Order: sequence, then structure tokens, then C-alpha cells
Amino acid sequence: MTLERLRGSLVVSCQPVSGGPMDTLEIVVAFARAALIGGAAGLRIEGVANVRAVRAVTDAPLIGLVKREIEGEERITPWLEDVEALVAAGADIVAFDATRRPRPCPVPDLVRAVRTRGRLAMADCSDPEDGRAAREAGAEILGSTLSGYTAGEVPEAPDHALVAALRALTPHVVAEGRYNTPALAAKALEHGAWAVVVGSAITRAEHVTSWFAEAVRGAVGGGGE
Repeated sequence: MTLERLRGSLVVSCQPVSGGPMDTLEIVVAFARAALIGGAAGLRIEGVANVRAVRAVTDAPLIGLVKREIEGEERITPWLEDVEALVAAGADIVAFDATRRPRPCPVPDLVRAVRTRGRLAMADCSDPEDGRAAREAGAEILGSTLSGYTAGEVPEAPDHALVAALRALTPHVVAEGRYNTPALAAKALEHGAWAVVVGSAITRAEHVTSWFAEAVRGAVGGGGE
């Protein structure tokens, strides 16, 4: 069972920086294979072609999604056609934006489309209310994915409080968003997460390099030699 395979595990989000030098089909597949070799139990993959290519090399649980820009804002799997395509490509779990922002397709319709095709629905939430509504619509998995991304400045720390609040709604909570060290990832499980997704710290070399570069520049500015 997909959910049991993910219990207490790491899921790696193999999503290179869009348009970056690593944003190719071959590299996404390589990231996926390397993550599984390193101990990941599942993968989060963006894009139908990427899901199809990764599915061809592994039977590990795949969380599939499609990112689209709608009226200047990014949305995760906003259309029923996206659900159909992801399922056909081999996704075991389909992730979608479950926030209360304007959307082309209501959350209950997206959940129904996923479940009638025999897959699990993962609601990417920004707060507990998103999770509550998604659960009422029938979503099996709640993710903290969109905490901090719907308004204002994105915080630096993970939202452990949201993970705990979603855990009160279902045991199947996936912690995601700014879990960029092993210690933080482990902390997510302490707050009740079923599994934890790590992305940038593993598969976005541009981001990780910038963290080190900023620290080095800061040391120089502070008088280091």
C-alpha cells in the first residue's frame, strides 16, 4: 500500500529550478534514481513527462503534480486534465493546490477526479482551514507545502505548527516546505508528520550554492580572511 510505504520516511522532490541548467528530463530521472539509492522511500515529481520518465525506472511511490501560471500566480495541478494526465503517466498520488485562492476548478472536483481513477489525493495546504476543507472533500493526504506562500514574505523556518494542526485532522500528513537540514526533517516526524518532503536542499544546486556563497560573503564582510 502506497501510504504504508511512506510511513516515517523521506520523500525527495526532484524539481530542478525551472529553466535552469538541470531542468532536463534526463537529469530529473538521475536525481530520482540517486535519491532512491540514498534512502528516499518516495519521490515528488513535477510535470507529466517527468512523471512518465521516472515511473519507467522505479516502482517507488510517486507524488505527481503540474505547475501552471494562472493570472500571474503559480498553481499546483489546477485542472482536471492535469489530474488525468498525471494518473496516465503513473503517479500514485496527485498533489494539488488546496488553498482558498481563486481557482479554475473546485477542490472537491479535483479530489473526486483523483479518487475515481484509483489514486490518492494530496492537498497542498497553507493553513489548517485548507486542510479541514480538503479532508471534508475526501483528500487522503494533507501537506504543509504552501505554508508561507500565499501572502506576505516567505518565512525561513518550516511550519511545524501547521504540521501538528493537520495531524489533528488525519495521520497522513506530509511535511513540506523549508525542511533544508536533516535535523529539521527529523523534527517534522516529531510533530506528527507521516512523511517529510525535502527538495531544494537535495535537488536544487543553485539554491544550495547560494546558501554557501552568502555565508562566505558574510564572513568576508565580517572581517574573515
